[in-house]
Order: sequence, then C-alpha cells, then structure tokens
Amino acid sequence: MITQLSIKNFKAHKAANLEPLGKLNVLTGLNGFGKSSVIQSLLLLRQSYLKNNVLSQGLDLNGDLVAIGTGSDAFHKAARSDEFLEVSFALENGQQLTWKFEKGGEDFLQKTGQEQNADLKQISLFNKRFQYLGAEHISPKESSSRSTPVVVFNRQVSEKYGRGEYAVHFLAHYGSKFKPHTSMQHPAASGDSLAEQVDAWLGEISPGIKAVVIDDPTKNETSLRFKYASSEPGIEHEFKPQNTGFGISYALPVVVAMLAAEPGSLILLENPEAHLHPYGQAKLAELLALAAIAGVQLFVETHSDHIINGILVAIKKSESNGNMFNEEMAHIFYFDRPLNSLQSTITPVPIRPGGRILNPPPGFFDQIGKDLKILMGF
Repeated sequence: MITQLSIKNFKAHKAANLEPLGKLNVLTGLNGFGKSSVIQSLLLLRQSYLKNNVLSQGLDLNGDLVAIGTGSDAFHKAARSDEFLEVSFALENGQQLTWKFEKGGEDFLQKTGQEQNADLKQISLFNKRFQYLGAEHISPKESSSRSTPVVVFNRQVSEKYGRGEYAVHFLAHYGSKFKPHTSMQHPAASGDSLAEQVDAWLGEISPGIKAVVIDDPTKNETSLRFKYASSEPGIEHEFKPQNTGFGISYALPVVVAMLAAEPGSLILLENPEAHLHPYGQAKLAELLALAAIAGVQLFVETHSDHIINGILVAIKKSESNGNMFNEEMAHIFYFDRPLNSLQSTITPVPIRPGGRILNPPPGFFDQIGKDLKILMGF
C-alpha cells in the first residue's frame, strides 16, 4: 500500500504532498485544481514501466493510460530550467521510491538520478493487481470488444484511458470463475460468484436488474443485455443497454473492477458517481468502504457529496460491527487554489470517530447550506 505521495513541478502542483494515505483516499475540490493530476502522476509511472520499462530511462508522456502532450504541458509553469519533475511515494514497509525527470519540450522526459533498487513488479501500481477507470467510460452498447491479452493475461477491465471497454468481456470470462472477497459480498445476492455479485450491486442502482453477457470469440466480441425480474411467469424483460439508462452501463465497469479486486490491489477511479441517482451513489460509496475492508487501496476523485457522506455513514455504521472500517482507513484531501496563483493547495480534511468532520475548509461541499439559507430567508 502507498502510504505517502509527493509530486513536484507537475501540472498544477509546484509541490504537493498527500499524507497520510489509507486504504480509501478521496480527492475532491473545485475543477481544474489538480485532482486528476495526482492520478495522472501514478498513471505516467505505470504506463512508462509497462512500455518495455522505459521508466528506467524516462517518462513516456503519451500512452495507453494517459496523454499529457509535451514536457511544456507536463511541467509546472513556474518550474525553473534547473528543476525536475518529481514523483515519489512511500510503501507500507517504509521503502521510499523517487523518480526525477529533466525538463524538456519533447513527449519523453529523460530520467535523472540513481536507479531504484526495488522490485517494481511486486508493487500493485506496476502489476496485474491494478485497475484504472477514468471519467470518460464507453457509452451503452449491445456489442463490446474482447481481448484475451488484456482480460485473461493481464486481468484488466480497460486498456485505453480507463474507458472500461473490456468490462463486459471481463465479466463474461470471470463471471462464474471468480468469487469476490467476502467483505464485498452483497447479502441479497443469489450466490457468491462475480456475476451474481455484480447483479446484486447493480440492483442497488436499478432494482431487479441482471446483466446477461455472451462471449463470442468467433466474432471477437461480447454482447450485453440487461434483464429485469418479473412476477409474470414466462415473460422475459430483456433490454439493450441503450434502452436501460446511461448510469447502469456507466457503473458496470466500476462495480466489476471493485468486486474483482484481490487484497493488495490498487484502484484509481475518476468520478464514479457520474449519471447515478443519489441513492445509487451512496450504495457505491458503501462498496468503496467494503473494498477497503477487503484490503484494496483506492484513490477516488469525486465531486459528489453523496459519495463523501456515504463513506462517512459507513464509518458510523462500522462502530457496531467491530470498527472494520474506521476513520483511520479513509482520508479526504481538498484541492483549492488562491486567486491569481499558479500553485494548488491540498488540505487534509480529518475524519473524526463516528464519521464526523469538524471545521471543514471553505468550499467543502457547503453549497447546499448556502442555498438553504437563501431559500429560508436567512
């Protein structure tokens, strides 16, 4: 698990530090203040490592996971010519890993400094125990691409920019072969297989729904339909994804990625709440907490107070079941930037016992209170 992350001279961050990190780490704040840049800093390391380990030579700014552009796009605008773009993080075992890259105008930044003495393939950021789902998922469609190398060999739900394009193939392949960790199993599921658990958690978004997936290697595609339970015998209520609402298809890769995660995995999620009703967002937050209990580390970028409140509620509820998910496991970081400044600031928002937040920073999900004051005439 990553316990601390620091970034220097990367995009909005002249010098940023996220510490301490826990199992569930939430990045929130106004748009354009560097939340995605934190996730991108990790993605750049991974894509450079996976590309024939060019990370040993430098940083590949444009690849399958993220496309930054050139060095001028990557470096903080106030960085001097003799300064480096730096990403470092600490692990649970106390080991500190640091990468420094020289300033340049190309799409590849040369590495400087000593080689790492760590076995990177043992770290979840660089191996198969990793998933990334970005803010832009694939749109609802009946037929999806399949890829044996991506799904079967590398155990990923996505290959390009976190779009979740292979989530259906992943579900078709592992649906009956894999059982989610017991901490994440839904009590109302018909069974403990991945497919049955996915149906149960999707049912929190759209009650009674079941995903029907068919893998067809001869056509190099997998098909997806959604079926609803019916009290009328002999009548099937089956629909194309295009006809069941955008949120269900959008949430599918997120739910699959979390339920398929094994202890020690790392998941990066951007705006998992998109297109979901508040109740569905709250249940998704519950699943995030359960994934953390299962030993999965998550970095979640969100603009949803329902996600935040859902995490806090999970902490409160956990008090009655042995504090399996407590305030030490979840950490919230609020991103801001002073007017006319190029430097983003990151403020930890401490969570107290019982899921309470005292004295939050200005702008931290306070819009509802501002609106209510106007509506109530205060």
